[in-house]
Amino acid sequence: MNHKKSVVDILLVDDDADDRNIFSDALGELKINTSLNLLEDGRDLLGYLQNKKNKRPQILFLDLNMPYKSGVECLKEIRQYSEFDDLTIAIYSTSSTDKDIEDTFVNGANIYIKKPKNFEKLKTVLNDVVNMNFQFHNSGLNKDTFLLNINS
Repeated sequence: MNHKKSVVDILLVDDDADDRNIFSDALGELKINTSLNLLEDGRDLLGYLQNKKNKRPQILFLDLNMPYKSGVECLKEIRQYSEFDDLTIAIYSTSSTDKDIEDTFVNGANIYIKKPKNFEKLKTVLNDVVNMNFQFHNSGLNKDTFLLNINS
């Protein structure tokens, strides 16, 4: 029997290099086996996801306010393809307006996270999201009801 620990594959799309670095550092400090890939904006996101050479993420963290293609535009594009129905999409943004939250849920986001202001809070949020997603994937629960809004 194979007792290899499961790896949670994560993709972060964020145009802010500091935010990508902080996210990566926080994820690295968790006691969860993760694999992180990073994209700087949404222009190449769909191509990345559709490329069979790339490991498909289980969780996509998507910034809302990016140049070239916004997080909402990326979200709408991804949700047009049934092959991504099981992809958990977590919006990861500095915005916490009701309109942004509602727009993202209406367009298929599973989780909305306001970017935490401190590193320890970020670690807690990432730990909670990754663990919840892992439990959903392994329990067979209905992902359509997996909606969560985390404000720090």
